[in-house]
Amino acid sequence: MAASSLELTTLGHRIRHHRLASGFTLDELGALVGVAGSQLSLIENGKREPKLSLLQAIADATGTQVAELLSAEPPNRRAALEIELERAQASTVFRRLGVPPVKVTKGTPDETLESILGLHRELQRREREAIATPEEARRANTELRLAMRTQANHLPEIEALAEKQLKAAGHVAGALTHRTVSIMASQLGFELIYAGDLPTSVRSVTDLENGRIYLPPASIPGGHGLRSMALQAMAHRLLGHRQPTDYADFLQQRLEINYYAACCLMPQAASVAFLQQAKRDRNLAVEDFRDAFGVTHEAAGMRMTNLLTAHLDIPLHFLRVDGNGAISRVYENDGLPLPMDVTGAVEGQVVCRRFLARSAFEEQNRTTEHYQYTDTPAGTFWCSTQTGTTSDGEFSITVGVPFDDARWFRGRETPKRATSSCPDEACCRRPPADVASRWEGKAWPSARVHMQMFSPLPRGAFPGVDDNEVYDFLERHAQG
Repeated sequence: MAASSLELTTLGHRIRHHRLASGFTLDELGALVGVAGSQLSLIENGKREPKLSLLQAIADATGTQVAELLSAEPPNRRAALEIELERAQASTVFRRLGVPPVKVTKGTPDETLESILGLHRELQRREREAIATPEEARRANTELRLAMRTQANHLPEIEALAEKQLKAAGHVAGALTHRTVSIMASQLGFELIYAGDLPTSVRSVTDLENGRIYLPPASIPGGHGLRSMALQAMAHRLLGHRQPTDYADFLQQRLEINYYAACCLMPQAASVAFLQQAKRDRNLAVEDFRDAFGVTHEAAGMRMTNLLTAHLDIPLHFLRVDGNGAISRVYENDGLPLPMDVTGAVEGQVVCRRFLARSAFEEQNRTTEHYQYTDTPAGTFWCSTQTGTTSDGEFSITVGVPFDDARWFRGRETPKRATSSCPDEACCRRPPADVASRWEGKAWPSARVHMQMFSPLPRGAFPGVDDNEVYDFLERHAQG
């Protein structure tokens, strides 16, 4: 496989570094390895890819190993600056300016490179801030959701990675313990530390230099949240994530770390076996799956979207709906008609009043799942809904399937049935004519303004994160 230009640039720098460390000129090393000095110069400048036999000869001549030459790490600070500058000047953002790239020579001071790179970093930051508007976020989120639907919301590579890490930590069966999560962290070179002064804009902070993952102490001694946050922090390292290039990249990374955490908390082999047995018993239930692995109702419902279609051939939908009826999290591959804006975005849209995801808030008993069949223009769907409350208000979690698949689930005998004709506004959005006539011109509601409408999403290097708070936090704890 041909190496990329940046890989060749790094390789060239490493060859030059070892050549100079050995005291050879281009011609002298070329004579030792059987090529002209001019050809060696092309390789060092990243313009030509050397054969493996030539790399071996260079390694032998300079007293190093081929693996050392092929390392992806720059050999020194100067090389790192030059490589970063080449990457920056190759970016689309820079090329759009129409400005000629800076040609770096031996005489270019490091300070000059630092200054130019500072301008490039600011250019990239402003570009990210300009595009990461709420509209861009909705578009990126919609594209990601549709892409995941094409693969049944299932990521086999991450499933396999999680199984491997669990096996290495000695996890065999049952709910994943905090002790095992700590072992998984230590195997990656990290210590879990609980800090009461975490910045308000983050869930966790990973100190790469000192090998620490800082977590909030609120979840001690137990709970799904603490394990999940630690696993997500580890996933960034295991999956080789780098600073997001745009909001779509940020969302992709967030999806992958959440997926990895779910795979660890509800391992694929054990989860599929549990769900298959429940299907044979015609007793599938989110609450049983939740309790079997010691996770939240939402985590269990979302994990079922990863597994039911891929392993049990059951299409389904998942909804998290806020107390005001707005959809905050969604997945569907069963054709459930959902509200969406002109861009195709579903998040933030208000769900039909007839859906159990919304009507469940009116139930007196909030401790159990509620069941309902709903007739829609796309067919009849069965669903189960559980409600809950956080400091931000009420929410409901719904998992549902088409009518024919309801036979596998507990609660299929429910007599409760509703009819929804949404998106027809006459269904639940338009008031009855007599009521509208009575109040027209006699009422003046004042709408609530959502402050996120007025500001772009990112505040720092990562969307929604205050870099100042994070770096100040790390400074305090590194000194301590």
